[in-house]
Amino acid sequence: MGMDVLGYRRLFGVLGPSTNTVVQPDYDDMRPPGVTNHYSRIFTPNAQAISNETFYAGTLKISAGVLDAVRSVMTCEPDHLVMGMSAITFYGGAKGADQFVEMIEKAAGVGVSVGSHACAEALKAYGGIKRIAFFSPYYPVANAEVRNYFKDRGFETVRDVPLQAPSWTSIAQITEARCREVLRELDGPDVDAILQVGTNLSMVRLAAAAELWLGKPVIAINTATYWHALRANGIDDRIQGFGRLLADH
Repeated sequence: MGMDVLGYRRLFGVLGPSTNTVVQPDYDDMRPPGVTNHYSRIFTPNAQAISNETFYAGTLKISAGVLDAVRSVMTCEPDHLVMGMSAITFYGGAKGADQFVEMIEKAAGVGVSVGSHACAEALKAYGGIKRIAFFSPYYPVANAEVRNYFKDRGFETVRDVPLQAPSWTSIAQITEARCREVLRELDGPDVDAILQVGTNLSMVRLAAAAELWLGKPVIAINTATYWHALRANGIDDRIQGFGRLLADH
């Protein structure tokens, strides 16, 4: 068997909603030499005027399209899959996340890194974290699922903010200034770490900067998921510019 001339260390198949414009460039920015990302779009109509009910229904629709995207990307024979959509990976707590991983791995025949487990592993890698705060572009119904997942993994959510984006594509239009405001709102002496979930919200560089001025872990889900994929594949490169997780762990 020959070796892929660009992806001579690993080929990653990345699964993301077709409305997501952030996760692909984010993952490419964190890509070390010899690793290549191959994006497979999960067909996703751009939901408008979202409410609690339609957000939840819309995410389940994305979930239903995941296996088609898996089948499509597996034709390039990737070594590992990276889930570039996070809400559904939190549904049903830790057990639901395990079942989701099992479904993908059974269909693909290779491992998968998902946002929920990656964030929990990232918190463990930093060490000493018990109480967290997080924000998302989601609606309250999905934030409740995220809280339940972290509770299952032994973390207490002190505060959380759902930014309630009005459409799937508008998630990518949430500004850095708005994210800074929310970080200030979430921070406090009662919080050991802050997380951002929702892969279409660009936070990888702001999270790294925020760690410096808050003096505590600030984890962007795209960073955590890509870090998890690299480390799960024995790639230990220390990558600068995206916070302590990729630089130190």
